Amino acid sequence: MTKQAGKARKAALKLIFISVLIALAIWFIGAFAVAVAAVLARMAGALTAFLAALWVVFAFFIFYFFRDPEARVPAGAGLVLSPAHGKVDFIGSTTEPEFMGGEVQRVSIFLSVFDVHVQNAPVGGKVAFFKHSSGQFLSALKAESAIRNENVLLGFEASEPRGQKIGIRLIAGVLARRIVPFVQAGDEPARGERISLIQFGSRTDVYLPASARINVKLGDRVVGGETVLAMFEPAK
Repeated sequence: MTKQAGKARKAALKLIFISVLIALAIWFIGAFAVAVAAVLARMAGALTAFLAALWVVFAFFIFYFFRDPEARVPAGAGLVLSPAHGKVDFIGSTTEPEFMGGEVQRVSIFLSVFDVHVQNAPVGGKVAFFKHSSGQFLSALKAESAIRNENVLLGFEASEPRGQKIGIRLIAGVLARRIVPFVQAGDEPARGERISLIQFGSRTDVYLPASARINVKLGDRVVGGETVLAMFEPAK
């Protein structure tokens, strides 16, 4: 009997030791899981705060982008106002057969994402021509965007000088995927009145007859509905 003494106690101690190891393993796994959960919770909180801040910045930018200031329309005879806010980056000649009927002067205005994107009527009169053309969405910085991109051509017959033709081509850009006209053929907006919206970076081309005297130069910043882009000499 003495020979087998203590074996039961050893077995009990062995089981207790194993149970301690299991308990420690469970505690370690639990502590590790809690630590991971805490880290993930902090990360989730930081990510949520970052996304919330990003949304606030986005919301402020959208409100800023879609701002719509009231134009201070200048008075005077024979004035052609800039239809867009932006930078004049081309002045030259081109051919516009659809409304103008041939060779014209062209003034091109680039609108960055920081410019106002509401357009204004360059002259008072009648919208005698309206045409939407589907196309590409090249960067508005590229010259070929004027002929290849999605665009809307508006043709105005001025009330003063009566019957004088002015064309405006609203051109979408790589970000501008939508042109929203506020006028249709037959409408008669006043000079400086809002006529359209182009969403995000884009371009506006103005077509003028040879009799118009251009009043801006390359690099000028123009304001839609306010800057005098060109003038017609009074009839003698």
